[in-house]
Amino acid sequence: MPSDEFIVTPWHVEGEIDYDKLIKQFGTEKITPDVLKKIEKTTGETHFMLRRGVFFSHRELVRILDDYQKGKKFFLYTGRGPSGHTHIGHLVPWVFTKWLQEKFDTNLYFQLTDDEKFYAKQDLTLEQTSKFAYENALDFIALGFKPEKTKIIINTKNIKTLYPIAAQVAKKINFSNTKAVFGFTGETNIGMIFYTSLQSAPCFIEDRPVLIPLGVDQDPHFRVTRDVAPKIGREKPALIHNIMIPSLSGPGGKMSASEESGTIYTTDSPEMIKKKINKYAFSGGQATVEDHRKIGGNPDIDVSYQYLRIFFEPDDKKLKTIYDDYKSGKMLTGELKAILIEKVTEFLVAHQQRREKAKDQIEKFLYQDQ
Repeated sequence: MPSDEFIVTPWHVEGEIDYDKLIKQFGTEKITPDVLKKIEKTTGETHFMLRRGVFFSHRELVRILDDYQKGKKFFLYTGRGPSGHTHIGHLVPWVFTKWLQEKFDTNLYFQLTDDEKFYAKQDLTLEQTSKFAYENALDFIALGFKPEKTKIIINTKNIKTLYPIAAQVAKKINFSNTKAVFGFTGETNIGMIFYTSLQSAPCFIEDRPVLIPLGVDQDPHFRVTRDVAPKIGREKPALIHNIMIPSLSGPGGKMSASEESGTIYTTDSPEMIKKKINKYAFSGGQATVEDHRKIGGNPDIDVSYQYLRIFFEPDDKKLKTIYDDYKSGKMLTGELKAILIEKVTEFLVAHQQRREKAKDQIEKFLYQDQ
C-alpha cells in the first residue's frame, strides 16, 4: 500500500490515516473552534478530548446543540462489537460519552452487537461473542455509569425490542446501496447484509433525537441510517467521531483486540502493562542517548506520548511539559515510557477493582424488553 493511502471500514483499518482526507471521503464536518465554543457555552467546559482533536469530526452536532438550547432534549447511543476483551482504545468513546451524559443529563443506550461479530469473524461462535459481550459490559459499567439512565442492549438477548424497528429500517435499504457503502460481494453472508438495520435500531428507541459518539470507522453504518431516517418519519441521528487509537507497535491502523502484543487490555496485570509498553511501544526517540539529547525526540509519532495525549494525561500543562521535554531531548524515551506505565497502571488497577464490583451490578443495567 502506498504511504499516502489508508483504509477505514467498520471491519478493517489500515495505513496512516489522514483525517482531513477522511472527512472529505466520508462527507463529515470538521469540529472547528466555533463548534468547540458552542459546546463550551452549552456545557460550561470543553472536554480535553475535544480540545486535543481526539474527537475531530461530526454530523449535525450543531443542530443537536441548537435544539438543546431551545429546550429540545436528545439521548445518547454508543456500543461495542464484542469480538474479544476490552482494550484501552475502546474506553475512549465510552469515557467521552459519560461526560456528555453527565453534562446533558440524558439517557444512554449501549449496544453490544454479538450477532455482528459472529457474522463477521469466521473463527468466532455465537457462544463466544455472547461471552465477550458480558465481559465488555463489565468494563463499560466500571467507568461509573448510573443504571437509572443507562441501559445495555445485547442484540441476541433484546431482539424482541430491536427487530420491529430494524424491520422498518431494512425495508428502506436496497441491496445496491449496501454494496456501494460496504463493498459487499456475492460471497458476503446475508447476516452481514442485514446487520446495519439492527445497528440502526437503537437510534429510534426513543421518540427524540439521538447523538452517537463513536470511532470514525463505524460511520458508514450511520450514513445508511441517516438516509433511511426521514423515510420512516424520524430525525437523522447526529454523530461525533473519535480518531483511531494506534496500536502499541506504531502509527497507522488501530489497536486491535486480536493483536495481543500491540494491545493493552483492561484486564492486563501491572507486570504485563510494563512489559508491553517497554517492549512494544513505538518510539519517536533517536537511536542513541547522545543523538536524542542533541536532536530531541518526535512526540507526534511516539505512541507513549500519543496515549498520554489521547487518554491518560488530561492536564494540558503537564502534557505540554512532557511534549517540550521530549522534543528538546531533555526527556528520554525510557523516561516517557515510565510516565505512561505509571499512568496506565494506576488507571487499570482502579478500573479492575470497579470491574469486579460490576459483576453484582450488571442486572441493573440490562435493558428489559417490554
